[in-house]
Amino acid sequence: MSTIDQPTLDILATQAIELPSWAFGNAGTRFKVFSTPGTPRTIEEKLADAAQVNALTGLAPSVALHIPWDLVDDYEALSRYAQDLGVSLGTINSNTFQDDDYKFGSLTHSDPRIRQKAIDHHFACIDVMDATGSQDLKIWLPDGTNYPGQGDIRGRQDRLADSLEKIYARLSGEQRLVLEYKIFEPYFYTMDVPDWGTSYAHVTQLGERAFVCLDTGHHAPSTNIEFIVAQLLRLGRLGSFDFNSRFYADDDLIVGAADPFQLFRILFEVVRGGGLEAGSPVRFMLDQCHNIEDKIPGQIRSVLNVQEMTARALLVDLDKLRDAQDSGDVLTANGLFMDAFYTDVRPALAGWREERGLPADPMAAYAASGYAARIADERVGGTQAGWGA
Repeated sequence: MSTIDQPTLDILATQAIELPSWAFGNAGTRFKVFSTPGTPRTIEEKLADAAQVNALTGLAPSVALHIPWDLVDDYEALSRYAQDLGVSLGTINSNTFQDDDYKFGSLTHSDPRIRQKAIDHHFACIDVMDATGSQDLKIWLPDGTNYPGQGDIRGRQDRLADSLEKIYARLSGEQRLVLEYKIFEPYFYTMDVPDWGTSYAHVTQLGERAFVCLDTGHHAPSTNIEFIVAQLLRLGRLGSFDFNSRFYADDDLIVGAADPFQLFRILFEVVRGGGLEAGSPVRFMLDQCHNIEDKIPGQIRSVLNVQEMTARALLVDLDKLRDAQDSGDVLTANGLFMDAFYTDVRPALAGWREERGLPADPMAAYAASGYAARIADERVGGTQAGWGA
């Protein structure tokens, strides 16, 4: 297992990890957003930064947009601008968590007017999809309650189902609805989509173009995320990942920073379940921005971590593993996992990049490029992008 064979390299060559536009804006802790020199002021500057990640890694050919943070007058022109940079526009993410009307809910609100306002927002997101050619509408629903008795738990689910049905009916062609879940935050007694089972129940009711989005940070500590991955793949409803890392909950740290072995185990189940095969419905995306690290190298590190753990997961000999599992040979089965996990694939991946005209060490190449200093000098004045912009 000292090298990566050609079939594995061929699979890795198809891997694409979408970047979130908001990852390049100012972020920080739960209590403070920190400004940094060179922060993008427009979606065009966000795309330029994302294009740097792709140019150095060959892994990030598309960029997800967040509406209304990335509103522009002409999305067809924005698509052409992205293409000139070597990237494309990807998933369109809705936002129902920054409007006073949504204090007590959006798609689940008891007031029909507010509920329709939230539905109309998603219709507007679909209009953006139509203009950009984006395939996925991703919904993270911030609705929930803080106190027992505050809301009708069942009634909120009924209203959510009705709202999602209206949004889903507006999709056309190959467009998909991808419903994310989150165990808590911003509400702490109930979230209206708190877990994969709730998301699965709603998307299966909607139809074959509705899927679950799994954010790796949206789980309680000790949750066996790879089990959820395996189950959703088995059921044909895993639509996308939002990759990040967490020590406690939704920490949004660099992918693999907290538990690289967990990332390996998750990606093994992706491999085992056919998630890397041609025609798979699974899309990879980062959702990492709530941190203090520099944004562009942080995104570079994350996509490299996903690639490295994918390569290691592909090293597991599935035939030998199946034999060991069927014969009850616990230590051999576990040893096959551990041997793959501990294999250093970085030299082979560096060679793979060089064969494609990419830098062997993207992190070092970015540091030496002078891009950070250049944008710090050029991006002076205006309003820096960040949460809510």
